[in-house]
Amino acid sequence: MSSTLATIILATRSRARVEMLARAGITFDTVPSNVDERAVDAPMIAGGASPTDIAVRLAEAKALAVAEQYPECQWVIGADQVLEVDGKRLTKPPDRAAARHQLQVLAGRTHQLHTAVAIARRDSIAWRHCDVPALTMRSLGPKEIDAYLDAVGETIYGSVGAYQIEGQGIQLFARVAGDYFSILGLPLLPLLTWLRSVGAIGIMETSTLTLVEDMEKRR
Repeated sequence: MSSTLATIILATRSRARVEMLARAGITFDTVPSNVDERAVDAPMIAGGASPTDIAVRLAEAKALAVAEQYPECQWVIGADQVLEVDGKRLTKPPDRAAARHQLQVLAGRTHQLHTAVAIARRDSIAWRHCDVPALTMRSLGPKEIDAYLDAVGETIYGSVGAYQIEGQGIQLFARVAGDYFSILGLPLLPLLTWLRSVGAIGIMETSTLTLVEDMEKRR
């Protein structure tokens, strides 16, 4: 982090979230949150909380943890994503066996990505939002799954569902319904709208079009 703190902090370790916000032309610092996610969500799961409620609470916890570290920062953004398939939740696979199992579970089914973002200011939450895209994976045989895991390597272990749709993972899918940015892990458009509404960013940041141009190149 720079010696002069930015107005906005993104509380994440996610490269995809950092890249989305940076390509949108936003000036911010990145401070990973050290929140124990299982300590936060375990009692919620036991209590029957919905995937959306869990995602929102985790996003809030991350934002608040970093806001406590940097009370001088105006806005701290936290985000989280919960994958739900047939009423069950999947987390990040720790190894290849777990990744293979997750892909077997998802193959031929539609799952939901409960993607939440929250903004903290000092010790309170100023804003929260959750988007729920739905993705349908193709039916996949063992050879296809193993070929995909060979191609992407261990980087996939950091992704819930064992895929990254912005890369070769897109080939696993038959249909996607919902916001592209939310699928990547951040409801970017509602976030930018809120930041503009409180004057945290300008009406049009100078490099906002970079992200759109990048998407066009990928088509």
